Amino acid sequence: MNSAKSGNEGKVWFLQGMKHGIPIGLGYFAVSFTLGIASKKAGLSAFQAAVMSSAMMASAGQFAGIGMIAAGAGYLEMAVTTMVVNMRYLLMSSALSQKVRQDVPFYHRFLMAYEVTDEIFGIAISVPDKLHPAYMYGAVAVAGPGWVLGTYLGAVIGMILPEGVMSALNVALYGMFMAVVIPPSRKSKVIAGVVAVSMICSAAFSIIPGIREISSGFQMILLTVLLAGGAAVLFPVKEEKEAAVHEC
Repeated sequence: MNSAKSGNEGKVWFLQGMKHGIPIGLGYFAVSFTLGIASKKAGLSAFQAAVMSSAMMASAGQFAGIGMIAAGAGYLEMAVTTMVVNMRYLLMSSALSQKVRQDVPFYHRFLMAYEVTDEIFGIAISVPDKLHPAYMYGAVAVAGPGWVLGTYLGAVIGMILPEGVMSALNVALYGMFMAVVIPPSRKSKVIAGVVAVSMICSAAFSIIPGIREISSGFQMILLTVLLAGGAAVLFPVKEEKEAAVHEC
């Protein structure tokens, strides 16, 4: 009986994750075109570009790796650089671990950490209840194929697309972030305030001497620590009783 109930709960969470992952998948499909084009210019085949996107859904890390491939950098240098650029996911995974129920096995936690991206983290951290692994799986089931397919098609046909079309595809990234950020911001003044402050600080970091020279990856880590830590201290979230599963 408990097994059947657990299975139904997982199905509901999975479908909800798929629902919330649709706008992310559409955005990924459009944005990853440019990644496929960059991969092709660096000498990678469409298949190699798709495999890279399957193994690491991280645009900043992938672009950094592609740039180093094009420059003929060594494996160790590429590994260290991509690790530094993607260091922000360590913070995101740590934050998500606080939303996962204590009885969730390690292998589920491992897979959830592997599936963390900026946008998937955004929808997962906004879940009001404790996070079920199936929610992440559902979101990635939709978003992941969009990222991989977009990369593949970008490497295959991206070079023949008009420049205006490519510019329009790049705009999809901002639309995707808006779809992730706006709903929770409308529900919470605290989140809206943090989003506004983060935008101002991000713009300031790009022009302040000494800080603007820091890599974008480290800038993001610094902003995340300062803003998330400050928000946690000033506006702590009270623990609520765990609900079964909120409605889709």
